[in-house]
Amino acid sequence: MMVPLPDLAATQALGMAIAGQLTRGDAVLLQGDLGSGKTTLARAILVALGVAEAVPSPTFTLVQAYDTPRLTVSHYDLYRLKRAAELDELGLGEALEDGAALIEWPERAEGRLPRDALTIRLQADAERRAVLEGPMRWQSLEIANV
Repeated sequence: MMVPLPDLAATQALGMAIAGQLTRGDAVLLQGDLGSGKTTLARAILVALGVAEAVPSPTFTLVQAYDTPRLTVSHYDLYRLKRAAELDELGLGEALEDGAALIEWPERAEGRLPRDALTIRLQADAERRAVLEGPMRWQSLEIANV
């Protein structure tokens, strides 16, 4: 599914739609070049889930956990990962058992991520958009018109 993201409101609407279906065990893989909007979309999902605190990029901490009214969500940034094995040390398995995970730069995990994840490729060329791929339940995602 392709979703145009012409502005911040559209990104927030996509974040709200994803948040509405996010359940324990879900992994959302956020792919895209630097500046494509990975952290912005992660922030929109977390805010839609009820996170009121600031949501910075976890570039330096690698992972930040948020307790939301519905579930715990761990936000990962794997950009600085040196080896895929480091992901085990970051507690991804436990994060998925206890809640959900938003993962930026998932390509650095080299096959250590769930196969049934929702993958979102953010593209910011001539037209900003998100391409979503994943299990069937994500294909029926209803995004509010903004």
